[in-house]
Amino acid sequence: MPRYRLLLEYDGSGFVGWQRQANGRSVQATLEEAIRIFSGEAAVVEGAGRTDAGVHATGQVAHFDLARFHPPERVQAAINALVRPHPIAVLEVRVVDRSFHARLSAIERRYVYRILNRRAPPVLERGRVWHVVRPLDVVHMQEAARLLEGRHDFSSFRDAECQAASPVKTLSRLVVQRRGCVVEIRAAARSFLHHQVRNMVGTLVLVGDGRRPIAWVREVLEARDRRAAGPTAPACGLYLEAVRYPDEPLSAAGACTSVASDNP
Repeated sequence: MPRYRLLLEYDGSGFVGWQRQANGRSVQATLEEAIRIFSGEAAVVEGAGRTDAGVHATGQVAHFDLARFHPPERVQAAINALVRPHPIAVLEVRVVDRSFHARLSAIERRYVYRILNRRAPPVLERGRVWHVVRPLDVVHMQEAARLLEGRHDFSSFRDAECQAASPVKTLSRLVVQRRGCVVEIRAAARSFLHHQVRNMVGTLVLVGDGRRPIAWVREVLEARDRRAAGPTAPACGLYLEAVRYPDEPLSAAGACTSVASDNP
């Protein structure tokens, strides 16, 4: 029984999220439907990150099993043809060992949050950035971001519906950079709490626009109370950018290789 590993990108705007749900179309269900049509099998697609409604991905990783072998190039072509017109693309397909699990084997997930920081509204990137009109001080935001790096109780940045067993996470990287009118906030950790990245971004923006001092972020962290932090940033600016596995480079966007095989 072969196991297939996918590298994916998608625009999350029209989906209820990655995970299969009864109230709308999900990325997971769309992929499973395409696999069923071309293979005749009911496969379950497991993703590395369960992105929320409206959240995008440029480097999502997923896997599924089939009873019969199909060449990876056929799997890629079939899924890409059958998911149309939905905005999902399979960038790469590999046949991997059955010990690989897209979610459980991952040792790091990287997200990027994109803010369009100008007075004029987005046109070409509407639905793909958070539009913030007030000028943002990226230097202050970066200093505040450093206070969040490391192992902490992130209860102040945890959504009320989060199902994680513990609010303690290790944030290995939180970097704020400006590229012209776009401010990018990159976060890396083995795993995140529900809405953690979006809640951190909302908090950093209050520092960036001058409404809160840098030191306030430490107070928010120590409060361990969601009410102490800033607002939840909109889903439209968040992207699952890359996933890392043991002894591998990042599974990230920009893949041009169509197929590969770890276990032909």
